[in-house]
Amino acid sequence: LPNVRSSGCPLLTVVSLLLCFAGVCGCCGPLRPRYKRLVDNIFPEDPKDGLSKSDMEKLTFYAVSAPEKLDRIGAYLAERLSRDVVRHRYGNVVIAMEALDQLLMACHSQSIKPFVESFLHMVAKLLESREPDLQVLGTNSFVKFANIEEDTPSYHRRYDFFVSQFSAMCHSTHEDTETRTRIRVAGIKGLQGVVRKTVNDELQAIIWEPQHMDKLIPSMLFNMQDSEDLDRAGHPSTPSGSVSQDGEENPAALAESCFRELLGRAAYGNMNNAVRPVLVHLDNHHLWDPNEFAVSCFRIIMYSIQAQHSHHVIQQVLNHLDTHNKNTPRARAGIVQVLLETVAIAAKGSVGPTVLEVFNTLLKHLRMSVDFELGESSRRNSSTSVSSGRGKESEERIVQNAIIQTIGFFGGNLPDYQRAEVMMFIMGKVPVYGTPCHTLDTVKIGHQGTKRIQTMLLSSLIMVTSGFKSKSMAAALPSPFLDPLFSISLMEDSELRQLVFEILHNIIDRHDNRAKLRGIRIIPNVAALKIKREKISKQDVAFMKKHGQQLYRHIYLGCKEEDNVHKNFELLFTTLAILTIELANEEVVIDLIRLSIALQDMALANEENMPMFIRCGIMALVAAYLNFLSQMIANPPFCQHVSKVIELRSMDAQHLLPEHIFRDKCPIPESLDKEDRLLYFQTADMAECLAGPGYNAERLSVPYVPQVTDEDRLTRRKSFVDTISLQVDIVSNCLPDKVAEEITFETLKKAIDTTGLEEQEREKRRQVMEKFQKAPFEEIAAHCESKANMLHDRLAKIFELTIRPPPSPSGVVSISSGHTQHQSVPVYEMKFPDLCVY
Repeated sequence: LPNVRSSGCPLLTVVSLLLCFAGVCGCCGPLRPRYKRLVDNIFPEDPKDGLSKSDMEKLTFYAVSAPEKLDRIGAYLAERLSRDVVRHRYGNVVIAMEALDQLLMACHSQSIKPFVESFLHMVAKLLESREPDLQVLGTNSFVKFANIEEDTPSYHRRYDFFVSQFSAMCHSTHEDTETRTRIRVAGIKGLQGVVRKTVNDELQAIIWEPQHMDKLIPSMLFNMQDSEDLDRAGHPSTPSGSVSQDGEENPAALAESCFRELLGRAAYGNMNNAVRPVLVHLDNHHLWDPNEFAVSCFRIIMYSIQAQHSHHVIQQVLNHLDTHNKNTPRARAGIVQVLLETVAIAAKGSVGPTVLEVFNTLLKHLRMSVDFELGESSRRNSSTSVSSGRGKESEERIVQNAIIQTIGFFGGNLPDYQRAEVMMFIMGKVPVYGTPCHTLDTVKIGHQGTKRIQTMLLSSLIMVTSGFKSKSMAAALPSPFLDPLFSISLMEDSELRQLVFEILHNIIDRHDNRAKLRGIRIIPNVAALKIKREKISKQDVAFMKKHGQQLYRHIYLGCKEEDNVHKNFELLFTTLAILTIELANEEVVIDLIRLSIALQDMALANEENMPMFIRCGIMALVAAYLNFLSQMIANPPFCQHVSKVIELRSMDAQHLLPEHIFRDKCPIPESLDKEDRLLYFQTADMAECLAGPGYNAERLSVPYVPQVTDEDRLTRRKSFVDTISLQVDIVSNCLPDKVAEEITFETLKKAIDTTGLEEQEREKRRQVMEKFQKAPFEEIAAHCESKANMLHDRLAKIFELTIRPPPSPSGVVSISSGHTQHQSVPVYEMKFPDLCVY
């Protein structure tokens, strides 16, 4: 410069200054960091030209060679991208995101963590913008990042913002349909990316927390539900796959895929947080009625989760049913139907400890539904709104039918050993008069409510026992199950008795012969039915020896019920036939014939003044069964005798045959002709037919008498057992203190005079009933104990008067004062036979 000034040439001075500035500028360019120059070079002058591939390769090579520069590259790219977003230079934004994606895919070193932070920051910037294109662009970049498997876990990275933003995109309400679909698809893909990035990372378990699940799950269900709504409206969407016919992706299919993937990755401890938002979403959107979407959701859940977690989902639905026990009937029915679908899938795998809890909860809600129905009916009777009351009652019936269907379906799919436990459990819940029952709480539901519960529980037992095959009757019909079941068979209600016999048929009929025996009729050729049977086992023989008389007794008592209809006699015939097929040996056959003759004699004697239809029905039942039995045991003389009686009846007494008496408008006689012995089966003739080997025909001459038990006291009827006990009670209270009483004229006069005796007896019965209903337990126990002590004292006195001292072994008898006296011998000196010593 001094030389230029000294030369005095102005032109040279200007040229020198220009060269100097050019040199300075040239020196400043190379001073910029290389990573910035490489980043700047990837952006072309015209954004439409796209990313410069050669310059991008140089930047990638530099990043791989110097990974410590990755964080600076990311920060500079983020700076440029933020500036371009603000200035709406969307072409450069696309180029920057493409460069970020390529760098992420190429670099997998330890130094990539800071670069990822810059990347996620830029994705968040794009998602925050209101431009759909930028939101979709950011989502696509995030999905690419989510598919990268990182070598080391991230200790500080959080995805809270992305969960919230993607969930908001899933609920987009953009005016344009195509744009709205694009945004929703992007949101679902983003959530799927979050799930894939977090569920396998132990340090990202926070994603399963409720605050995140409450956003993830409803977002997916919202899009799945939206597809269901379109289907109902008549706009079918793509049922499978993720691309529609127009080329655009289907949000519903994507959401379902993401939903399945999330549930498939859920561990046992996360099931609660994953299922609870589903239930809440169904509540908030009132999707229990109708419940098609709810059912489809839980089908997806049950088929997506691991099999060992199925019982946890069932528990969640049960708890939800408990918390919504006061909801509308249709909503409760919808929840129960969802439970049905759930247990139907779970019953094929592992149900775990939830089996009895399912039945306990369902039985509890069954009882509550009956309470609601009875409450509505009582209020309806006191008000004028008849139509609304009937509607409410019918809706409660929907709930009850759904519960029964669920109980039956679940029980029917269980293994036999679990099904036996469920049968015992349900039987323990059936209310039986006179016994404590868990379903009967402190609130009395009355006779109508009790009958409803009995009917529904027995109906569910029919479904549970359907298809039940047990090798031993003792295991299928234990006493704790059989006794209350038979007690219900004594109820004065034909419908309940029908249900009891259907349950027995399900259990006893192990070879599925009921369909061949359906309908009470005279079967001309039993062999044509091709009945399946096996030789009776020793266990079943022992069962019949123990419980056979109990079975015969209830059949006998069930035949003479005055409210019996055609179906009752059909079920009684089927019961006798199945007993013959499954459990009859020679001894049981004789017992069944004795029972048939006793039924015939009961109808002829008519000591209980039964209706003529019942008497004729019993006669028809005996004829149909003996015709079946004679062919089953293949005894020609027996078959000939039975056929002869049936032939005479068909000519002279058609009302004694099932084909006629159970027909509509069948003429019923006023009385039965007892003198015409040819119309009835004769014991002597049948004994002569069975006199051959194998049958003890002598037992036929012993009339069958029902076994006396205390079962009738479990029913509402007043049986002969109660009558006997009442007579014993009256007689014991009226017994005089003296064993012998002098009989005088006044005594006979008082005995003949019966004025007011019936009123006194009625009043005494009323006082006894009132005492046992209202008196405290301690007082009743003390009263019974005192009566027992008095009975023992009187028995002791009677024994002292009747039992003499043991005679002397030598037989020495001394006579004194005209009376014979036996000299007693000490017990220790007496000689007993060896067989008498215990």
